[in-house]
Parts: sequence; structure tokens; C-alpha cells
Amino acid sequence: MKYSYTPTTGIKISKLAVGGMSFGKPAMKTYRWILDEEQTDRMVQHALSLGINFFDTANVYGMGTSEEYIGNSLKKHQIPRDQVVLASKVYFNHGRLSKKAINREIDGTLQRLGTDYLDLYIIHRFDYDHPIEETMAALNNLIKEGKVRAIGASAMYGYQFQNMQHIAEQNGWHRFVAMENHYNLLYREDERELIPICKQDGVMLMPYSPLASGHLTRPTWEGHSKLNATDTSQRAKYDYAKQQDMPIVDRVAEVAAQHHVKMSQIALAWQWAKGIVAPIVGATKTQYLDDAAKATDIDLTPDEVKYLDELYTAHEIVGALDQNPVGMLPKDVK
Repeated sequence: MKYSYTPTTGIKISKLAVGGMSFGKPAMKTYRWILDEEQTDRMVQHALSLGINFFDTANVYGMGTSEEYIGNSLKKHQIPRDQVVLASKVYFNHGRLSKKAINREIDGTLQRLGTDYLDLYIIHRFDYDHPIEETMAALNNLIKEGKVRAIGASAMYGYQFQNMQHIAEQNGWHRFVAMENHYNLLYREDERELIPICKQDGVMLMPYSPLASGHLTRPTWEGHSKLNATDTSQRAKYDYAKQQDMPIVDRVAEVAAQHHVKMSQIALAWQWAKGIVAPIVGATKTQYLDDAAKATDIDLTPDEVKYLDELYTAHEIVGALDQNPVGMLPKDVK
């Protein structure tokens, strides 16, 4: 496994993160494909055996059971806390990113994970209901209290991220060191604003959905897994653009054949070639983690990256929200 560091913190992370959305007790029909506690334990321990030390979850995944299952696995096998990097998120909860909500939710997250601190605490979306100053002050206080080592943000518009960074800088508060945004070969809208802002400011990029919900792992658009059959949110993310995206999928298959590797490995190698630090892989089988770990040895040439890039056309925004959801979750999650 290859490693990097979270900016300004010295936190050593593997070049892959394990996505916790694959773990937990399915609280909604959309997520009937996620893994139970025994399966989660197997996946967590297999990741560690591969040298993957970075785990990303959220208070909302499995309604908290993702955090619980990961924490139980680490405790069961007596994994020293300093050997893992734990990230979780806050926003899809009552009170969004208010001071009260942040203070409540971090305590719940720490309890479920069985730890007294998080390495990285990420705001899951931009909050339209509460002042930026309130959110950034609350996050800064968590670092001062020792509950969080560093903070990050997830899918939002570039100007929102920059505004939040600016408010933190103005007040002498801790700034975001990581961005977890939606980014892959089939969705590159953040290359226009958000990613350049992050690179300019030295913010680590750790995208979710690097394999586009499986569309970059096979030569056909439709899959046959339980996820493909039940996950309405992944269909909402990608199906509308099938016609414009299939030629890109074809090129991934072509480059994979040339390298004698799997399509998923080319899709991940493209991420690192683009300056991504740690793409988040949501694996449901140990083999998928094996494949992802082997992908760290693949180096794409500039010409190959250009070949994979050149067919991309503009997409609808998927990830950043124009307003807070009416309920707790986006409308495509049932």
C-alpha cells in the first residue's frame, strides 16, 4: 500500500479509503444491499491486512450502524487506535450544521465508533439554514476540545467552500483540509471551480463514487448486483447520462485491456493521475479491495489520461445541493 498525509496535520493515510456507506443495517429500501455486522467485520479486517488504514463513514449511514459496526470490528480485534484513520460526517440530521447539532452529533459518532476522537470530521453538505460563522466556530471548538483532529467538507459549490474557508481564516479558526466530492470519469463538473480551489489552497481531495456506482467496472451499463437492483440513488446519479457516458466506459475497457488489468483499476489509476489523494472505495466483497489495492501500482501515461478525458461533456450537477432537503435526506433516497 502507498501512503500520503492529510495536509497540515501529519495524519498518515493510505492512498485508498474504505467507504462506510457499504456497511450497516439498511434503514431504507434504497440500501438493502449493504453489509451486516459480520460481513463488515470481515471487510474492515481485510482492508487492514492490505495496509488500508483510512475509513470514511457518516452518522447517517445505516442510521448510525455503519459507525457502530466499524467501531465494533476495531474493538473486537484490538486494533490500536493510532493504526487507523477514522473520518465521519455531519449534516443529514436534525439541526443540520448548527452549533447544537454539531455538538450532539459528534458525541454520538464517537460513542458508536468507540473512540474519544475523530481524525477527520466532514460536513456532508452546505447548510443553507445556519450562518457559516456558527458552523465554523463549532467545528473549530471540536478541534480545541480534542474531539476532532482535522475538518473537511463534502459536495458543495466552489464559492460556498471558499466562503467557509474565508470565514475561518478571518477569525483565526481551523480551516478545512479535505474535500470529499463527487468525482469520477463520468462526472467531472467540479473540475470547473471546486477542484481548482482545493488544489490552489492545498486541500486534499478524497472523492466518493470513484467507480461511478459500478459503471466504470464493466463494459455494459446495466449490472446484476443487489445494489444495481435496489439502489435508487445511484440510478438517479447516472442513468440520465447513459448515452453520453457509454463511449467513456468503452475507452476505460479499452485501456484496461491494453494494461491487462480490470476496468475498476484503470478508473482508480485515473484518479491518482488527476492528483486525487485517496479515492473512497465502497466495496462489498474482499476481492474489490484486493483489486483496488493493486491499482496503486498502475501508472497511466499523459496520453492515456487525455484519451480517457476527451469524450467528456457537461453533466447536470449531482452532489451539491441548491437548498436543504425538505426531509432529512435527498429526494432520491427512499
